[in-house]
Amino acid sequence: MLSRKLQDAINDQIKNELYSAYLYLAMAAHCEASSLPGFAKWLKVQSHEEWMHGMKFYDFLNDRGGRVTLQAVSQPPATYKSVLGIFEHVLEHEQKVTGCINKLYELAQQERDYPAQVLLQWFITEQVEEEKNATQIVEQLKMVPEKGGVLLFIDRDMGKRGEK
Repeated sequence: MLSRKLQDAINDQIKNELYSAYLYLAMAAHCEASSLPGFAKWLKVQSHEEWMHGMKFYDFLNDRGGRVTLQAVSQPPATYKSVLGIFEHVLEHEQKVTGCINKLYELAQQERDYPAQVLLQWFITEQVEEEKNATQIVEQLKMVPEKGGVLLFIDRDMGKRGEK
């Protein structure tokens, strides 16, 4: 049975995931306003992915007979100084999310909740990918001037996310 302590922690994580979706959507809006549609598309895809993560926790609580309690989501920043600054924030944010997932996993272990541990294993693996992707983008952006043709090539490449 799902403990109250774990249920509350998962509800907090739903809020965190929805904030992530909102944050990346705000970053996408900034990129749209800066004529960088490729970066905007990448961030919109990321926003959708974070929404789906929140729903994965939502469904898990419902499937386990828990109670979803939605919480207020904070307003994310609306403007950024640079594309590099955006992706440095993405990396920092993903590292914070990793910490939250790890704490949830520790709690699931303490509560001996094996289904939660299985779910959280998926998220642990996902966070390795999230941090890798953000780190790679930050490192690439550090190699190019903030304005200019190379940034536009990276923007074009970022816009291919989700295409097959």
